[in-house]
Amino acid sequence: MRITVMTADEQILSLDVDPNESVENVKALLEVETQVPLQRQQLLYNGKEMKNFEKLSGLGVKDEDLIMMVSAGASSAPTNNLSFNPDGSAVNPEAFQQHIRRDSNTMAQLFQSDPELAQAIVGNDLNNLQQILRERHRQRSVLQRQQEEEMALLYADPFDVEAQKKIEAAIRQKGIDENWAAALEHNPEAFARVVMLYVDMEVNGVPLKAFVDSGAQSTIISKSCAEKCGLLRLLDQRYKGIARGVGQSEILGRIHVAPIKIGSIFYPCSFLVLDSPNMDFLFGLDMLRKHQCIIDLKENVLRVGGGEVFVPFLQEKDIPPSLFDEERLSKEASSSGAPVASSPTENSRNARAAQATGNVGGAAQGPEFEAKVAKLVELGFQREAVIQALKLFDGNEEQAAGFLFG
Repeated sequence: MRITVMTADEQILSLDVDPNESVENVKALLEVETQVPLQRQQLLYNGKEMKNFEKLSGLGVKDEDLIMMVSAGASSAPTNNLSFNPDGSAVNPEAFQQHIRRDSNTMAQLFQSDPELAQAIVGNDLNNLQQILRERHRQRSVLQRQQEEEMALLYADPFDVEAQKKIEAAIRQKGIDENWAAALEHNPEAFARVVMLYVDMEVNGVPLKAFVDSGAQSTIISKSCAEKCGLLRLLDQRYKGIARGVGQSEILGRIHVAPIKIGSIFYPCSFLVLDSPNMDFLFGLDMLRKHQCIIDLKENVLRVGGGEVFVPFLQEKDIPPSLFDEERLSKEASSSGAPVASSPTENSRNARAAQATGNVGGAAQGPEFEAKVAKLVELGFQREAVIQALKLFDGNEEQAAGFLFG
């Protein structure tokens, strides 16, 4: 591995050393490079003195880490200026920042290996620099603890059942990490947010951005949107019921027919009206099939009438941010099994069933969810950010990790 050594006279040295090399051997290499006798050298890592008999790996030194070298008989003031606190922050952040800034080689290496830290050193926010230094120290500590646990497993009793379970879990996790790293390298787009399909339509003459969802059984319009389009007066309340999917939502009734305009052509359309203020209009499978629509992802268009009319899907910049919440809510209402409308004779029975079953989407997270949270927190992320990421990707640990890293 390669380490960077900064001397008291601001000389920067890069050394290729073995992780299991002793500190004394590193000092011998530095003696050749700097002409400073081994006995007069004092090496500091994270503000702590490195003893001659200690190994680099035992001290937690990693590739591209920075080590300070001062003379044993030198004044303590420069050491204090460039040393580190136990939490990884600099004792004198301003002196540390200026010291690194003056060395162009170190700055070039930082911009390649750690752009965030390099930007903090170039910037003027010392609090941000201290926070990043603490975060890097914490990440190194977590990684060191994991490595120590792995080393302990190597020497564990082969007949210890609990130890064997931990070894099995470590092997499984290693395979998962390798698979995740391969995905980041070869398939990074899998971790990006997928923009759902929206098109411009007119409903009863009112322009809307329609969410095209072939996984929803029925076309849905919200009560507020139906009122805006002047269609609420046509609401048939005999078709009240419950829309069940991942969650559930109340169906207020049905509008049997109204004109929608796609491109330059008008088509008849029927809607279920939901009491969902956060979801305006969803173009579902019933109308997609009725009007022989084709979702053409190669050309990124929606074709209607077997292809005679087509409209482009909206780009992400053309979709209002508020609609991204609509996607989630509409999925809860319809995507898993799609909305189920009650017939007039089944209204009371479905209402009683809905009241008894409640909303499954609001179930409390169990130990499996907490295990995912703990695993991602160990990677160095804040618990609140981890919980939000897991909820955003419906508990998908890999996608949440990609989102946090990205």
